[in-house]
Amino acid sequence: MPCSSIETSNNFCGGGDGGDVNGRIHNFKLNEHTFLASLMPKKEIGADRFIEAHPHYDGRGAVIAIFDSGVDPAASGLQLTSDGKPKILDVIDCTGSGDVDTSKVVKADKDGRIQGASGASLVVNSSWKNPSGEWHVGYKLIYELFTDTLTSRIKKERKRKWDEKNQEEIAKAVLHLDEFDQKYTKVEDLKLKRAREDLQNRIDLLKKQGDSYDDKGPVIDAVVWHDGELWRVALDTQSLHDDRKCGKLADFVPLTNYRIEQKYGIFSELDACTFVVNVYDEGNILSIVTDCSPHATHVAGIATAFHPQEPLLNGVAPGAQIISCKIGDARLGSMETGTGLTRALIAAVEHKCDLINMSYGEPTLLPDYGRFVDLVNEVVNKYRLIFVSSAGNSGPALSTVGAPGGTSSSIIGVGAYVSPAMAAGAHSVVEPPPEGLEYTWSSRGPTADGDLGVCISAPGGAVAPVPTWTLQGRMLMNGTSMASPSACGGIALLISAMKAEGIPVSPYSVRIALENTSIPVGGLPEDKLTAGQGLMQVDKAYEYIQKSQDLSCVCYQIKVNQSGKSTPISRGIYLREATACQQSTEWAVHVEPRFHDDASKLEQLVPFEECIELRSSNNAVVRAPEYLLLTHNGRTFNVVVDPSNLADGLHYYEVYGIDCKAPWRGPLFRIPITITKPKAVLNRPPLVSFSKMSFLPGHIERRYIEVPLGASWVEATMRTSGFDTSRRFFVDTVQLCPLRRPIKWESVVTFSSPTAKSFDFPVVGGQTMELAIAQFWSSGMGSHETTIVDFEIVFHGIGVNRTEVVLDGSEAPIRIEAEALLASERLAPTATLNKIRVPYRPTEAKLCTLPTNRDKLPSGKQILALTLTYHFKLEDGAEVKPHIPLLNNRIYDTKFESQFYMISDTNKRVYAMGDCYPASSQLPKGEYSLRLYLRHDNVQYLEKMKQLVLFLERNLEEKDIFPLNFFSEPDGPVMGNGTFKYSILVPGIKESFYLSPPNKDKLPKCSSQGSVLLGAISHGNLSYAGEGKNPQKNPVSYQISYVVPPSKIDEDKGKGSSSASTKPMAERLQEEVREAKIKVFGSLKQDSDEDRSEWKKLAQSLKSEYPKYTPLLVKILESLLSRSNIGDKIHYYEKIISAADEVIDSIDADELAKLFSLKADPEDEDSEKNKKKMETTRDQLAEALYQKGLALAEIESIKGEKPSALAASEAVSSDLRSDLFEENFKELTKWVDVKSSKYGTLYVLRERRFGRLGTALKVLNDMIQDDGEPPKKKFYEMKLSLLDEIGWNHLSTYERQWMHVRFPPSLPLF
Repeated sequence: MPCSSIETSNNFCGGGDGGDVNGRIHNFKLNEHTFLASLMPKKEIGADRFIEAHPHYDGRGAVIAIFDSGVDPAASGLQLTSDGKPKILDVIDCTGSGDVDTSKVVKADKDGRIQGASGASLVVNSSWKNPSGEWHVGYKLIYELFTDTLTSRIKKERKRKWDEKNQEEIAKAVLHLDEFDQKYTKVEDLKLKRAREDLQNRIDLLKKQGDSYDDKGPVIDAVVWHDGELWRVALDTQSLHDDRKCGKLADFVPLTNYRIEQKYGIFSELDACTFVVNVYDEGNILSIVTDCSPHATHVAGIATAFHPQEPLLNGVAPGAQIISCKIGDARLGSMETGTGLTRALIAAVEHKCDLINMSYGEPTLLPDYGRFVDLVNEVVNKYRLIFVSSAGNSGPALSTVGAPGGTSSSIIGVGAYVSPAMAAGAHSVVEPPPEGLEYTWSSRGPTADGDLGVCISAPGGAVAPVPTWTLQGRMLMNGTSMASPSACGGIALLISAMKAEGIPVSPYSVRIALENTSIPVGGLPEDKLTAGQGLMQVDKAYEYIQKSQDLSCVCYQIKVNQSGKSTPISRGIYLREATACQQSTEWAVHVEPRFHDDASKLEQLVPFEECIELRSSNNAVVRAPEYLLLTHNGRTFNVVVDPSNLADGLHYYEVYGIDCKAPWRGPLFRIPITITKPKAVLNRPPLVSFSKMSFLPGHIERRYIEVPLGASWVEATMRTSGFDTSRRFFVDTVQLCPLRRPIKWESVVTFSSPTAKSFDFPVVGGQTMELAIAQFWSSGMGSHETTIVDFEIVFHGIGVNRTEVVLDGSEAPIRIEAEALLASERLAPTATLNKIRVPYRPTEAKLCTLPTNRDKLPSGKQILALTLTYHFKLEDGAEVKPHIPLLNNRIYDTKFESQFYMISDTNKRVYAMGDCYPASSQLPKGEYSLRLYLRHDNVQYLEKMKQLVLFLERNLEEKDIFPLNFFSEPDGPVMGNGTFKYSILVPGIKESFYLSPPNKDKLPKCSSQGSVLLGAISHGNLSYAGEGKNPQKNPVSYQISYVVPPSKIDEDKGKGSSSASTKPMAERLQEEVREAKIKVFGSLKQDSDEDRSEWKKLAQSLKSEYPKYTPLLVKILESLLSRSNIGDKIHYYEKIISAADEVIDSIDADELAKLFSLKADPEDEDSEKNKKKMETTRDQLAEALYQKGLALAEIESIKGEKPSALAASEAVSSDLRSDLFEENFKELTKWVDVKSSKYGTLYVLRERRFGRLGTALKVLNDMIQDDGEPPKKKFYEMKLSLLDEIGWNHLSTYERQWMHVRFPPSLPLF
């Protein structure tokens, strides 16, 4: 996710001016010049001094790839470079979220019209060149291209206008009703009652529609064609405009791929949203690129914005050019995806970029690991790109750096720094800090494997350009997201100078120059874990690069392992746990020089030799050899670390290598050594307190505690005193466990006055816990009072022999053994099962090679895609979440490139999309397909995934949630005695109890064999809380699962089926033959005239053989209804009427009515059989009447006939010919509910015949609402025709937009 936050403020006030480079100040005052400069900080990193000394080295010649949420090419300052070149060379959506399927090809008619993919008739501009005459068409719902913020703004405006139109129609409908009531004071006649009911229904419908309004947004049509030279694109955006003369396809100025002409469009004035287009796969895929948040534009502005009218607001490198690589997927908000990351790297290499800036990141399971990291290593080492990325915003605790910026060796991870000038100007604080510092939230190192984590720091806030759709020019954001482009812009200045002076550009030489010339932030060694080597200085780094330009471009790879152990391999030494801090340890350090892949073996690798002096920052704790002769193949040396005499707390040291022949180069490599010596908790009950801690703005107190074995949760109290204005604190705890993401608990607490607050959170016994308490950097500024904090921690714990419990589906209970190792605890177990996971195998696996160059790796390998399709059915609406244990919850720390899923119904409507962090989605009852999309260039990996098991997880309804029972005896679940409620655990004494499996008779109906019921179990309560029945609300809970066993055998199944038939064998044989003939007859095709002729002959033959046999006549009617390619429609519908009449005549309706009037005896088997037979006959009769009615209505419609005026008013007279439709309808009402979804269509047609369109719409809406199946397109098409007929254009437009959501022609592209 993006590593930033947005601050909005219109008041930029404060005072002050910068003193020394690190920002120490006295009597700080701002003037207009320094105020504007503080909005886009450059002085802090020496960029202003550098450009002043070298005005032509302002980024010219440097190209930066912005891996982010998509840059707006229309944003202020992002059109031109300082030397007049295009600022943005290309804009690419790497995620595919803006892709439009344009594989459908149409040709224009003689009037130059084509049918768009949305169904709209479009006129192409006659001046557009199209030698082939082929037009590729597609469409897109516009909200899929907008951010949530923009969508919300557009929806409000559209809703306002829609409401105005709806209110107009309501007013008209009310007027018509009022006129009716004035005309007819007494409404007793049936026809008048129905007429008034119709008028009232119209009012009710309009009101209800206003309440249920849900705008899915306009649809835009896209047309793609080849003009003989380039692929061109035009959009029809009429649906976005109030004036339908605007936005026509023919008036659109055609665009082509952005990199060719650098042109963009804006959808409409209402949205002010910029877009560009790119065409792929020979016109079959159109990518419409918009940004998915202001983040990327802001980042690009910090790095490169050029404002000739106000140079103080320039970005750091106004001469640099950029390419925008959108890695934030608009379908997921702005979350990055593996597909986006990989395509972005491909694009950066293709465009020969010098730099990559990526202000995104996530926590990681393993540092410096994963598919993306492997690709980054190749890009950096082989193609010499310099990769800069944010360290993360998860501070102030240590080991909070995120991937990839803070955890990957090939990436320069940047921390966020705030200077006094930034605080006074950009943040508008009352009184800025006396010197610069890291933002409180900036992530800290080291990584889990001991690497420093943060490389350098840069200003982490700025007022920079934002997209035009925000309706403002710039805004304040802060985060390491802002620090990264600040550093990236500074590096672009260096590249500009290096290229101009002919110095080879290498990420290795640039990185060492930055690290060895940065100014430390803070005066303590451990401050490096916060700010890296310090605040970067462009001018000093330039001098370093100039001086070292003739030296080899080499980096030094560090691999560390404890002597005598081959694993794990780490990049530093990190002694965190208590046992590691109590004695000396020896470590083997392997240093291997690494050259770029194109380095000459004979000229660079063979001659490489350096005499290295090894130095320790503290020989009393860390000892290393004095010298090392280093050659290309590397060397190993030992380091001894003795922390035994250190005080409790944080200690940081380094072993670093100095070139004996050129000590001015500074450290060539560093081995970071971090020691967090924890405080042991020896007293019982286990309590530790930290008293009288003093805080000023930005101050951090760190405490390291050895969590006692047996502890599983903490109850803590924080007391504050000694201050006046409110104070804001960050309280973090972190524990590290192997192969897990850092276990972090955090709370942001604001104290408006001196008081106490309590917390509780889980812990892992035996592991060191860091407690970091920080007063927010800007909290309390202007008040000179120190805040005093007392923090007390009490450890609690109940140890059990089974943490995660698995019930295997048998009747046997699970024995659980509990003990309290620290102090007496109340043992009060609770357990519930509240979720179910149902496993599915794919029904289809499709492997293909992706066709476009955007999926071709720099190595030349084409990426492959595997699409797995899973089918599932929901008997009731439910909230569903896909779960793929192998792949979920990992973006960077996975060797698989990408995963993406879509859930759609049988109409192809997409209900949910997601990636490695699946979310729950509410789905109505029905059948669904889930398509899972996996990518990699290795076909063997994908082949192994073809039978990948996927779970669908859903929350159980309240009535189905299982509270499980506990017993003190093994037979308790069966006997029902010996219930276990609670006990007091005394240290040293274990107690046991039994957990009973759920009652199998009460399992939810959706629990099939192999499903897993999930829930939580807890064993203790908070000391200050009452008894809790929900284990997940207790301080510590563990997962509990129950494997659903095979269903019990239905003992009643098959009973009665063995009773011998009373019919003679010959008669039974004749019946079997008859049914077989009818079955074969029903399977006959009727595609050709010959087929239909044969079908007709056989139908006549069977009718002669089995006269008035209803099942046969029903089959004939069904066969007629299934016909396609109908010629003479009137003749066809007359045949249906005839066939329906034959079914009706074959049934004795009077006899059937009599039988239904008799009450069947449910205990009598024969009576029940007769009842079912009667119901079948009744349904056959109703279906025939229903189909006859539809056919009669169709004939009326084709002939253009309408009932006479008298018939329409239901005044039936004996001298008029009978209304066949009405007679048929009345007969149908005797047998079924004609308003039901099955037969309601006929009711709607009837009301329409009589002009009661309001009633017809009401019935149709009720049918749609009550229909348990997926939406039927015919219902909505009928609704549209009724709305058009009634003249409610605003509603018909609204429903037509929804049609594209409910019934898309195809599934969207991944």
